[in-house]
Amino acid sequence: MSLLATHQLSAFYGDFQALFGIDLTVEEGETVAIIGANGAGKTTCLRAVAGALTTEPNMIEFDGKPIGHRTPHDMVRVGIAMVPEGRRLFPSLTVEENLLLGAHSGRPGPWTLERVYGLFPVLKDLHHLPAPALSGGQQQMCAVGRALMSNPRLLLCDELSLGLAPVIIQDIYTCLEAITDEGTTVVLVEQDINRALDASSRFYCFQEGRIALTAPTDGFDRDKITAAYFGL
Repeated sequence: MSLLATHQLSAFYGDFQALFGIDLTVEEGETVAIIGANGAGKTTCLRAVAGALTTEPNMIEFDGKPIGHRTPHDMVRVGIAMVPEGRRLFPSLTVEENLLLGAHSGRPGPWTLERVYGLFPVLKDLHHLPAPALSGGQQQMCAVGRALMSNPRLLLCDELSLGLAPVIIQDIYTCLEAITDEGTTVVLVEQDINRALDASSRFYCFQEGRIALTAPTDGFDRDKITAAYFGL
């Protein structure tokens, strides 16, 4: 039984349909990438799984149970946390207050404030500062840490590298390896094809709200991935 499975997942923004019958699976302990161009439906898929978009209950299963009808708060309680595109930190709160908000569900697990500070030592040094005082990379670390504080079984990461310098991106992806080493399952949305494939064991390529290609990343012909990415 897969940890996450979607069944003919469809999603709408008002009258606009953004996803058309998405079937995907994620096994416990895997890192799975979702790639595709802007507007392909990658973020929409994550938002649906995280409960930010309403779907039919059976369209999303987590640990064998239908959860498509649940709210974002419910999703956190069952073990799904999302690192949103653009970080979405609370600007009026300090770094530490933002992190502690992630623990509001009270889920047990390995991730505590000290563990997060161990993963991202710079956050401990800056814990008293308001979130907007951090650099973009530091804010991304805080967003990841906040999600980890809920002790998720499934971590949804939306565009971790967006707008960051290459050296910071490398640091964050190195930390992602430490997170997966704890057994956390990860679904990674990333426009950088090479970065996504290097970090994952399988991928789904989205195009115009549909799955254009899926395969294991190891040894797969990257020309075929590029063709699916651009719809060639």
